[in-house]
Amino acid sequence: MNKVDVKNIYMNYHTITSETTALKNISFSVKEGEFLTIVGPSGCGKSTLLNIIAGLLTPSKGKIYIHENKIRTSSKNIGYMFQKDQLFEWISVWENVILGLKIQKIFTEKNKDYVISLLRHYGLWNFRNHYPKQLSGGMRQRVALIRTLATNPDVLLLDEPFSALDYQTRLKISDEVFKIIRDEKKTVIMVTHDIPEAISMSDRIIVLSNRPAEIRKTEIINFSKEYSSPLKRREAPNFRLYFNSIWKELDSNVK
Repeated sequence: MNKVDVKNIYMNYHTITSETTALKNISFSVKEGEFLTIVGPSGCGKSTLLNIIAGLLTPSKGKIYIHENKIRTSSKNIGYMFQKDQLFEWISVWENVILGLKIQKIFTEKNKDYVISLLRHYGLWNFRNHYPKQLSGGMRQRVALIRTLATNPDVLLLDEPFSALDYQTRLKISDEVFKIIRDEKKTVIMVTHDIPEAISMSDRIIVLSNRPAEIRKTEIINFSKEYSSPLKRREAPNFRLYFNSIWKELDSNVK
């Protein structure tokens, strides 16, 4: 069953003298529980596409459906995790993670218990009264993800979620985030420029061309059961095969 359907998306930007096409006839579907990643050359429109799916931008043409419901504006069924953690420094971890629930006026006992269970299960309960500046970069990303999960969205959108972290922390937190997403059985669309990151976390990868971006390739990612985490997947024999295939497609795109 498809959780997300992206149908014939075009995005044009207009100036006084010209029109620029950023996205051209983008169509794909995402199954329930699937982890899909979008890669492509810098500036090709990956984040623009994610913003359209989130309902933050209106496409020039085309439609987005979440569970067969057309998206016209930002939706409570979608959780969005940005490049930076966007935590508010002047309030505690607890106040940060329940903020979305309060804004949506759904801070019920049931939702409160769900947030508490997330904080306990993922090692942040003892830090609930800390302020973001007291946390490591990896812990901040976990808090940001739990805040996103707190409203129990159907779909998670991740826009370069680890780009602000150093390489060692990126590897560690990608494992942690992957486990949280799998445990919570979420459907994910991620944008990244990091090919190994995409391969290690995804069920499927879409490769976009240079602007105007079109889908150049779709790569199904499949690892045997012993490679059960992003870190372990990087050691799999077929990891390099996926990397070479995707890199070749991206490299042929360079103008």
